Amino acid sequence: MGTVEMSWLLPAALSAEPDAPPRRSTRDWVIDTVCFVLGFGFTVLATADLLGWHTGVVREWHPTDSWMIWLDGVLSGIAGIGLWWRRRFLWPLATLALVLSAFSVAGAFTLLILMLTVAVHCPFRVLAGYAAAAAATNLIFAAARPDSAGSYWETVWWGVMIVVIISLWGMVVRARRELVASWRDRAARAEAEQQLRVEQARTLERTRIAREMHDVLAHRISLLSLHAGALEFRPDAPPAEIAGAASVVRATAHQALQDLREVIGVLRAGQVDDAEPAPERPQPTLSALPALVDEARLAGDRVALDIRVDLGEVPAGTGRTAYRIVQEGLTNARKHAPSAVVRVTVGGACGAGLHIEIVNPLPVGVPGGPPIPGTGVGLIGLAERASLAGGHLTHGSDGATFRLTADLPWPVSR
Repeated sequence: MGTVEMSWLLPAALSAEPDAPPRRSTRDWVIDTVCFVLGFGFTVLATADLLGWHTGVVREWHPTDSWMIWLDGVLSGIAGIGLWWRRRFLWPLATLALVLSAFSVAGAFTLLILMLTVAVHCPFRVLAGYAAAAAATNLIFAAARPDSAGSYWETVWWGVMIVVIISLWGMVVRARRELVASWRDRAARAEAEQQLRVEQARTLERTRIAREMHDVLAHRISLLSLHAGALEFRPDAPPAEIAGAASVVRATAHQALQDLREVIGVLRAGQVDDAEPAPERPQPTLSALPALVDEARLAGDRVALDIRVDLGEVPAGTGRTAYRIVQEGLTNARKHAPSAVVRVTVGGACGAGLHIEIVNPLPVGVPGGPPIPGTGVGLIGLAERASLAGGHLTHGSDGATFRLTADLPWPVSR
């Protein structure tokens, strides 16, 4: 209870945090000043009025000996000054206020401030006990400081009513603060969950883009490496062959840059300028498979393509996945089995699924050139892509050939 905040005197207290900051803010200083003026100021004025300093006549309301008036004024003044440190010493001050409530008139406002503080910042069971004790002290107060304008029980009644009103007021403020704190906590959790969902979406999108970049660029760059290696190991080739290989390198490099631009365009989707057309997403369908095979053959690959299905009837999503699988299969064959004949078979039917098989013999002996570098995760990415599409992919060798098969769903269109 050492850090409670006496902010109930201002309307803003209804939306304030229950715990006060370690150091006083400007608002805290204003509230402390108001509490001190009300508590200590009323003590001085009430003591002076009871002693008759203004009129020279001792007041007859709550007639009491002068020694009790002085004792009331001194103790109430101490309690009023203590309001400056009520955040740190709430319970010592609240206990002093409970004792003073048995006979004090001059400390009325100080007692009300401390009681309301207990009501705002303490649990209900603590408040109930404190309010019961404060109500009981009214029995002593009505006898020690009788009111000339009312009876004993009338004084007790009014004292109990004030205790009840202050307690209910403090409970309302406390409930309001807890409700506001709950709303803020829910809003903070909702914002944190939203940020988490955004981060997860970003991570998934970055993973998808990374996979897309691998699928698109690995094929082009492997072709570049193949032709560059041929130029390196055949420096005495006829000029026409060198010029042709250089032309293929230039065209492949240009196409690789174009693919890279399209993939990077995915990152800029939704952020391009209105005057600049958005780049097309690099997602060819299975209809582009013959062009992919022709490109590989032009680069020197030996590819046998067997198409047993109408490529135009394959759904776009399934076709994109199938295209990437064939593209990565050709890239792997080019890396690990150069000059080998790669057989690509695409078949299936609507409702039965799309089946893809890529087979190439394993290389024999030591390759004639340096190996084409790779990431080593291409087949893992293909398996994940096939799984996300609702299919499955397997790959492995039997000692003589390497086989990659994929089965993708081909739902019946409605």
